[in-house]
Order: sequence, then C-alpha cells, then structure tokens
Amino acid sequence: MSTFDLIVVGAGMVGVACADAACAEGLKVALIEPGPIGGGATAAAMGHLVAMDEDPAELALAAYSLSLWEDFPNPKATEFSRCGTIWVARDDAELARVGPKIARLAAAGIRAEALDAAQLHELEPQLVAGLAGGLRVEREAVVYPPRAARSLVDRACARGLRLFAGRRVDARFEGGVRLDDGERLHGPVLIATGCAVPTLLPGLPVRPRKGHLAITDRHPGLVRHQLLELGYADSAHGDAASSVAFNVQPRPTGQLLIGSSREEHVDDPAVSALMLKRMLARTLEYLPGLHALRAIRVWTGFRPATPDGRPYLGAVPGARDLWVAAGHEGLGITTALGSARLMMDLLLGRSPAIDPAPYSPSRVVP
Repeated sequence: MSTFDLIVVGAGMVGVACADAACAEGLKVALIEPGPIGGGATAAAMGHLVAMDEDPAELALAAYSLSLWEDFPNPKATEFSRCGTIWVARDDAELARVGPKIARLAAAGIRAEALDAAQLHELEPQLVAGLAGGLRVEREAVVYPPRAARSLVDRACARGLRLFAGRRVDARFEGGVRLDDGERLHGPVLIATGCAVPTLLPGLPVRPRKGHLAITDRHPGLVRHQLLELGYADSAHGDAASSVAFNVQPRPTGQLLIGSSREEHVDDPAVSALMLKRMLARTLEYLPGLHALRAIRVWTGFRPATPDGRPYLGAVPGARDLWVAAGHEGLGITTALGSARLMMDLLLGRSPAIDPAPYSPSRVVP
C-alpha cells in the first residue's frame, strides 16, 4: 500500500503546478497522468501570460499568478518571452474601453499605458492602417506551455515527486484512488483533469470548448508584441456556438502563433476548414501582410470551461480529503501558479493571499 500526503490526478499545467507547489511544501506527492505531460488542454493553449480584467475574480487570480511567474524556473527552456501585450482598438467605440481597462488593471497592480493611432503604428507597423489606438501592458509575456509543464514536473521530481506516468485512475474511493492496474494509492486527492473532471467528480459541470491554433514559419521581428483585439473578451466569454477573435503572438523562435477560435458542443478534434478560415480571415483584417506567410502546423484542442467561467479551486463539498483545481478554460497557463499557491494555502489551512470564495466548488455543489 502506498500512502501520500497528496495525490494529484492530471498533469496539465494546473496539475503539475499543484504537484510542484506541494513538493515545495515538503509533502509526499504522487502525480498520475495517462498521457503526455501537458498533452491535453495545456497543448491547446496559446501560452499567454496576460491579465483578463472583465471579471474581478478572474483579474485577482491572474494578477496574483503573474507575480509568481516572475520567478519561474528555466525561462529559456520554456521559451519565456516578455514581449508585452498590445490590445488593439479598431474604432472610437473600442478606444473608449481603454481608460476603464487601464484603471481596472492599475487597481490590481498592473501598469498599462494608452496608445494613440500613431503610437500603435510605430510599435507595430504591420497592423492595418486606420486603427484608433489601443493600450500596452509592457511586462506581460508568453511561454511554451508543454515545456513549462515539463519543467515543473522535473523540478517536482527533484523534490521527491513520485510520477505515475502512463497510468490512469480507474476509480476513486474515500481516502484514495485505484489505478488501472489495480494498485491503490491512499491519501488526500486533488483532481486536476480539465475536461475530464466530471468522470471522477460528476457533480461538477465542465464543458469542453474546442479551439484552433496555427503557427507559421520563422519571420523574426515581423510582430513585436502579443496582439489582441479589445473585443477579445466578447468572444472568450460570449455564449455563441462559435466565435473567433484576433490574437497573434511572436514566439522566441521567430514564428507567429495565431488564434483564437472557440466552439461549443463539438467533440470532433479534427481541424475544421471553416473555423480555420474564419480565424485566419480575422487575423488578416488586422495584419494583412501575413497573407504571404506559410502556416506549418494547425491543430486543435479542448479547453475546460465552467458554467460561470471561473475555475473550481478548493475542497469538494460533501467529501473528505477531496479537492479540485480545474475549469480554467483559456487562462490555465496564466493562472496555474496562483491557483497552485491558493490550493496549498487551503490544503494546509493557511490564510490565502486572495479571497478563495469566488472559485469555491460549493457555488455549484451545495
């Protein structure tokens, strides 16, 4: 019989961050993952480290987590790049959002600056002419998610993590889990399986949202900042069956990563020619010069979304020694480190740095 202080199920970015944080606390930790490390929603993430501010709880978690990314290990190996973020305003109506957005970010300790049309063009000359302006968040960054997840696993293993790679949880019982080969692990359990959360926790609704990504060949310096349209949140948090929004990242490799799309009620992982066409057309509206570039890879993935858009972080109501950290949808990379630190505070009975109530699973399971 194997007994642990914490059994983490799922080795996506959130799960490995929790496992690493638990090992840093001196806990005896098991991490169970049937597939590749960071091979699920993490592999379908753009890797942006960016504060979304429409929901105060989302902003609080993002700002807290961004401060922790400052000390992330192996920045070169994980392709960490502090390229900064520019939010682009197409017209005066979108430009009117800039002031309130800067104020919300400032209240969370994040500095942003307004850009007029001339400043925007100077910073990103490839953007189409006639845009109204925007705002820049200079210290935001991007990272390559699968490598970031692998880096955390490596550090946790050096701290004593026991990794059950290629193993699956067949069943959960009070006080532990049973693996697919019949082995039983005993100890508190933390479920961090993303879209698969309802398999082990059927009372917590999570829906998969399909997304497409495309990456180009190498064109260093063509785009300097991560670029998003100011209407991005309308797509990310809307209830349309499908949507696209302008989001392009320069990678340290010189490539450009292009997003973003979202589809509801779709379980086919195949690339949709229609969605890809819509996504690329949206990109070319802002960056017409990209039409000459070649996409060398296109792929899809499913991101775990909760009904209210906030992740589940905390104890599962009505259960003993059962915890959950899942449902981050498109912000799992940004908020993984803050989520892990918050989970450790709750597990160890400490006072958290931010209010945990907005993320409590009890809002869904009474």
